[in-house]
This record gives sequence, C-alpha cells and structure tokens, in this order.
Amino acid sequence: MPEPDPAAKRPRTRLKPADRQALILAAATEVFSEVGYQRGKMSEVARRVGVSEPVVFQNFGSKAAVFAAVLDHAAAQLEASLRDWAGGSPSVGAWLAELLAPEHLAQVHARGTLGVLFADAMTITAEPVVLDAARRGNRLVAAALADLLADGQRDGSIRSDVEPETGAWWLVSLLASQQFRFAVAPEPAQWEGKLGALTLSSLLADGA
Repeated sequence: MPEPDPAAKRPRTRLKPADRQALILAAATEVFSEVGYQRGKMSEVARRVGVSEPVVFQNFGSKAAVFAAVLDHAAAQLEASLRDWAGGSPSVGAWLAELLAPEHLAQVHARGTLGVLFADAMTITAEPVVLDAARRGNRLVAAALADLLADGQRDGSIRSDVEPETGAWWLVSLLASQQFRFAVAPEPAQWEGKLGALTLSSLLADGA
C-alpha cells in the first residue's frame, strides 16, 4: 500500500482577508490585462488564486467591483512607477523624452500592461463603479504628472511658462487617445513619434 502523501495531512493555511484580497487582485490584474474586461472570467481569476469562484464574489461582490479595485490598485502602481522612473533620470526633461519615445509609446497599451486596463475601462459605460474608478485613476496619474512637470520647472528642464496641470492632462490625453489613432489614422505608428516630438518641443525648456 502506498504511503499517504505528507502534503495531504498538512492543514491548509487560512489566509487573512486582506491577504486573500491581494491575491485575487493580482490574479484579476493579470486576467483583465491579458484578455480585457468583457472576456475576463472570474472563474479564471479563482483558478489562478486557487479558490472557488464564489470566494472571489464574497470578497468583492461583483465582476465590476473586482475590475474597479484592479483599476485603483493599478493607478497607485502607475503613480509610484512614474515617480520612481523620473527620480532615477538626470532631469524631468530627460525622463519625459523616455516616456514619449516611440518604442515606449508602442508598449503603453500592449496586452499584459497596466495601461491597457484604463483604455478598456473607458469603454465600459454601463458600469458606473468602473467609470468612477477610471476617473480616480486618471486623476491620480495626472496629479503625479503635474508634480513632475513642476519639478522639471525647478530643475530647468521644463519651460517656465507651462502650467503643470494643463501639461499633465495633455500627456494623459495623448496617451489615452492612442488606440483611437491606431484605429483610424493611416500609418499610425509614424504619428506616435511625431506627436511625441511635438509634445516634447512644447514642454521642454530651451537646451534641455
């Protein structure tokens, strides 16, 4: 007779609610960024976490609420990553050039990225909780960009006559409208580089 599997005797570790929710959010972020909100299944989220589908709903209530929580978490991650990225650059102007480089713009809304979540969210008009989260997220990112542009004015790399909040929403709008350009513009890739260059020339100080 085979020996019992020792692992089968071990009691299953009971996660704290906050830890379980964090695992669900991480799995949901993966699923939604890979296949989008409409095709994303809570059963797949549950499978990746190793729980039953009802557990996902017990923690968040609905698929829309899960996606809204994903957006809130993703926005916080984006804000932190933008600040860290800019903080590691020689100047805000140098960071902005990296942000608007064609090779980076090409990846902003690629499947599997955080950016694609927000592009997807703005199309889900039937779910107020999702739209509210998308608004919060975009405003958080815009506030971070405004802070960074103000930092750039202090380091001399951003034009002093640029209003930071206006510049921030320009950048958010440029990134958010990328999928529209790819859908309707002829040879859209070329316009990304040109629009990035136009934005840089409008924001960077002379000699930056």
